[in-house]
Amino acid sequence: MAGFKLEAKTRLSIELALTAGRGDPIFARQQEEDAKALGMTGAEIDMARSGSSFDFQLSKAIALALKANVEQRERAMKAGIDAQTCADIEKMAAPYINRSLLRSA
Repeated sequence: MAGFKLEAKTRLSIELALTAGRGDPIFARQQEEDAKALGMTGAEIDMARSGSSFDFQLSKAIALALKANVEQRERAMKAGIDAQTCADIEKMAAPYINRSLLRSA
């Protein structure tokens, strides 16, 4: 498998998953504009917001971002995502996860 990189499209896909259901139509519209500028289709945007992707590796990266744990990290690494990139994904997701935990408390 080709090396997995945290490029702009990948980062935005993960952000779309992490912020889905936020209830801010202006923010959602800006994300859609950003995604389309990166060449994402409406279907790709919808998939990311649902927590998945048509791309196998990206789907595993999104799953890790949404629920960072040993099992998800192992799945991501088996999909060809290296340990450093997994750590970067977890670090990227942490502020979103922490905010949602604060809101639900």
